[in-house]
Amino acid sequence: MVSAALRDGTAHRRSVFEVFARRLPSGRRYGVAAGQGRLMELVRDFRFTDEDVTFLRKAGIVDEATASWLADYRFTGDIDGYAEGELFFPGSPILTVSGGFAECVVLETLILSVLNHDCAIASAAARMVTAARGRPIIEMGSRRTHEEAAVAAARAAYLAGFASTSNLAAGGRYGIPTTGTSAHAFTLLHDDEPAAFASQVAALGKNTTLLVDTYDIAQGIRNAIAVAGPDLRAIRIDSGDLSVLAQHSRELLDTLGATETKIIVSGDMDEYAIATLAAEPVDMYGAGTAVVTGSGAPTAGLVYKLVEVEGRAVVKRSENKATVGGRKTAIRRHKPTGTATEEIVVSQGVPDHQPNDRLLQRSFVVGGEVAEASTLAESREHLRQCLISIPWEGLKLSAGDPAVPVTVVPTT
Repeated sequence: MVSAALRDGTAHRRSVFEVFARRLPSGRRYGVAAGQGRLMELVRDFRFTDEDVTFLRKAGIVDEATASWLADYRFTGDIDGYAEGELFFPGSPILTVSGGFAECVVLETLILSVLNHDCAIASAAARMVTAARGRPIIEMGSRRTHEEAAVAAARAAYLAGFASTSNLAAGGRYGIPTTGTSAHAFTLLHDDEPAAFASQVAALGKNTTLLVDTYDIAQGIRNAIAVAGPDLRAIRIDSGDLSVLAQHSRELLDTLGATETKIIVSGDMDEYAIATLAAEPVDMYGAGTAVVTGSGAPTAGLVYKLVEVEGRAVVKRSENKATVGGRKTAIRRHKPTGTATEEIVVSQGVPDHQPNDRLLQRSFVVGGEVAEASTLAESREHLRQCLISIPWEGLKLSAGDPAVPVTVVPTT
């Protein structure tokens, strides 16, 4: 495609591509825009190495003219889009990439792989945070996904409101708080459970979390308090009927004088499991597989489509995959109280601005240069405010209409 465009002279036509979702995953009422912070650094550094070009040439994938073009590749266009942590809905123009056709089209896979992954994780994690009702959640899913995806997932989950991660690489790379507990293997390594607990407390002090369900949970709790004393920070339960076990564990801890010892539960936690424990004496959750796999929606379903060429709107008319042509501008309309009521997307124009409207797009890359980015902490707070702004029905875990309706006004 690039070779043909270079040959016929269309490769440098000014083009606009947009990233959007045709629909949300089943049961979802909103999506969370995430990954832009990672993506802009990747775009900035995106190059074809000598080895890359040599492979493409020798494999007969590109001709000499294309190989030469790839060897000199550097994105020089513009990228605008929704801030990281912004909510999106079907038709929201999450990202807009403009520049020469060829320089934009080669970014498609990179852009979609990052955004489809991170948006899926952040969207699932945000639902878990809502279900947790203020109780902290630890991201613990590194063993259930690709090694690099694990780091990205930890970042997306933290953006969505998770308190910490067990992934130390994510802590080092992004400054995310890290936490964790010992594994069952550590308990099994020792001659008995009290010996394992004593070893952990000797190394880490009483401000640690003891895993009490390797054998009998009730006895495990007794052993934990016998070894660490009533000021042990926390116990973790990773199996069984967590609703019943949380109640019994709280009662037993209180009986042993450990009234301040926290209860952490883990094991197949998703938003629905977390919601069922809302009334139980649980202090913190550990979520793994569900969060790093998007809780049943491992991709956000985003697409990257050409919508404009040299100022002319272009559209795809395929059945069930039709697009709206033209570069879009989006605002979100709010009541005076701050509740979002509608998202308005205008093609090749600007929406009529009313009081309490908020422009949704910002500049990420200008002329190939990356603009100053929001910090992860700022994006995290932005999402928190966005979730406050949507109608309460939009936070339900049950299936329903998007939390905010989107009106797309096509070019005239």
